[in-house]
This record gives sequence, C-alpha cells and structure tokens, in this order.
Amino acid sequence: MPCPILEFRNVSHRAGDALLLDDINWQVAPGEHWALLGPNGSGKTTLLNVACGYIWPNTTGEVIRCGKSMGDLRLLRRSIGWVSCNLLYQIPPLERALDTVVSGRVAQVGLKHIGIEHLTPEDYLLAEKHLDELSIAHLVDLPFSVLSQGERQKVLIARARMAEPLLLFLDEPCAGLDPGAREQFLEALQDLAGRKDTPSLVLVTHHLEEIMPAFQRTLLMSEGRIVGQGDTQSVINEQGVQQLYELPLARLEQRNGRFRLSL
Repeated sequence: MPCPILEFRNVSHRAGDALLLDDINWQVAPGEHWALLGPNGSGKTTLLNVACGYIWPNTTGEVIRCGKSMGDLRLLRRSIGWVSCNLLYQIPPLERALDTVVSGRVAQVGLKHIGIEHLTPEDYLLAEKHLDELSIAHLVDLPFSVLSQGERQKVLIARARMAEPLLLFLDEPCAGLDPGAREQFLEALQDLAGRKDTPSLVLVTHHLEEIMPAFQRTLLMSEGRIVGQGDTQSVINEQGVQQLYELPLARLEQRNGRFRLSL
C-alpha cells in the first residue's frame, strides 16, 4: 500500500499553559478528500500550522509526510498546499488573475518580485487549465481586485495547484461568501474533487453544511482533541454534532448527501 501523504503520530502542541493539540493521531491517504470540522478554538488552525511545517509539535509526537519526517521543512512543504483567506490581502490588486495563478509555480506573491523570465509558456497553459477546471477561464485578464470573493478563492486554489501539491488544505474558503456565491463555490469544489488529477483535499470548516459529498472522510475536533474520525456518513451524526457544538436540542438533517443543522 502507498504510504500516507500526511500522518500525525501522537502529536501535541503547547503554547504557554494552553495545550492546543492533545495527542493527535490522523493520516491522509492518497486520493482521500477530508473535511476537518470543529467549532472556533477547537485546534484546527494549529493543526494546519503543524501539518504545513510552520510550527513544530513541541510537546510530543511526530509528523510524517510522504514517508519522511518533517525534519527537512523546505522539501516537505512543497508537498502540502494551504489556501487561506490571509493570502487574499497579499495579492497585488492590479495583477491579472492569470499572473496570480502562474506565480504559484515559484511560490512567490506578485510576478514583479520574480520576473516573468522564470516562467515558461507551458506554465501559462497549465495555469489556464487550472482556471478552466474551476469554471473561471474567462477571468484570465481581469485584475484580482475586481473579482468577487468566490472568484478570488478559486484563483487561489488554482494558484496553489501550480506547485503540484499532493495535499491541499482549504482553510475556511467560504468565509465572507453570500449564500448564492457559497453554493456556486461548493459546486465547483465538488467537481474539482472528482477529477483524477486533483490532489487530496482537506476542507477546513466549522459549518457542516459546507461538506460536499466528495469529502467522504471527516475529522472532528474539539478543544484540541480528535473526537471522531472516519467515514463522513458515520462520523457526522446527531448525537456527535450536538456534543461538538454544545447544542443538545439541535436536529441533523441530510439531503442529497449534504448535512443541515437546525435548532
């Protein structure tokens, strides 16, 4: 069997007196798409920082990427991508969408800092392909600043794919989207997850209605601990969701493979 793309072995991380991650054991196999679900303060962001090599497990544990320890961070980071809302504010406002995507090839923000001489015609063709797969090929020449929030998120996903990661974290990608834009984005994400050349995806959210059917595995987190993981249809159940969000009277409904929580 192929080795996991990412594996946490008894990982704990502490900041001062606060234990932010507590004995995390989790692995992502090639071809799997995961949802990472939990309320605010559950440890999701800390887990991402550890997974992407920005902080170390400083109490116990080890992180293995593609069969290797996270000792060589420069090499291992290339196999893990992270799309975050924080990157939205780093993109040059007047940079056209195609150039934003191409800049992911060299892991730099803004082509003016690297020069187009480092890129090839093939890089631009690949960028156009990634944009087309997200149904936004028509935006190639538009400045990043005029794109909608959902379009910007799609551009950042296309940009992250230019580095050909084996695993891509999508950190709250629906934040700030209105209901219509959110549904359009999620449909595009569902389509992307179904493509053979798409890397394994981890959708990080605290809204279970954002979990599309393609995300067939789910990790539940609360107070820095894993409180459930495995097949999405089994892990997400009414009792577990009530405990996760401390809503004893909440009702969990499911329709067309999507979940909905009501009070």
